[in-house]
Amino acid sequence: MHDFDAQAQAFSERIEEELRDGRLNFPTALDVSLRIKRLADNPASTLEQIAAVVRAEPVLSAKAVRMANAVSMNPYGGQVTNVGDAVQRIGLAALRCLAFSVAAEQLAQDHRSRSMRIIASGLWMHSVDVSAWAWAIARQLKGVNPDTAMLAGMMIDIGQFFLLARAADYPALEGDMDRFAELVSTWNEPIGRAVLEVFQLPEAILDAFQYEDPYGGSWPPADLGDIVFVASLAAETPNPFENLLGIKRRPELLDTTTAGIEKEKLAQLLESARTERQQVLAAVCG
Repeated sequence: MHDFDAQAQAFSERIEEELRDGRLNFPTALDVSLRIKRLADNPASTLEQIAAVVRAEPVLSAKAVRMANAVSMNPYGGQVTNVGDAVQRIGLAALRCLAFSVAAEQLAQDHRSRSMRIIASGLWMHSVDVSAWAWAIARQLKGVNPDTAMLAGMMIDIGQFFLLARAADYPALEGDMDRFAELVSTWNEPIGRAVLEVFQLPEAILDAFQYEDPYGGSWPPADLGDIVFVASLAAETPNPFENLLGIKRRPELLDTTTAGIEKEKLAQLLESARTERQQVLAAVCG
């Protein structure tokens, strides 16, 4: 227990120092995701330059082609067989989301600790689930760009991913996963905001993460923040840290009125979005 306390203190001091200095040290697995983001933000970049970065990551290449051939993104059935065409078909917003998903999946596999790998894998599955629901719900409601909603949904656990990556340097933390979950919950919000700022995401996405008041109260979901909240509520794969902390999610929350959302109206929306959500899940996880 003494080792846990000492390493927890060192862990917290490191996180606090990086936040204070405004200098977050990203895991190498996120390098490709950041490179794609920077290229996508540069008006002088070409699709071929972006495709070249994607080709350097075999898993990302395969998933980009698979996503481009999903029925929802390829309604006319023309087969996409190369990365360049796939990048053009799915668009830069969806590509950013896919690149982060691949990076997060790699982070989940990097941990030598079995218990940490299980947590990281569960966190990745939860993020992908929220992302897929966000995309599908936005497609149904037509008020928010679905690709933007997908990216925002994928970023919902970004702070927790960062903290998990950092925890690899502090092996004693795995000795008490309940206390580690409490540590993550302490740092999740400030780290999540800092990471989103480093990624220099659009203000619309930054504004979607309202930790204090996550839902605006109107129905149907009126903006990106509301869609991400509903997608998080709908996710069928639980956040493993919430499980450790005893925070109830689905299906418990769906049996009550949450944030003023009527259960029947929520169920109707999710049912209409389910098929498209499954298509995105197959493309990202396949």
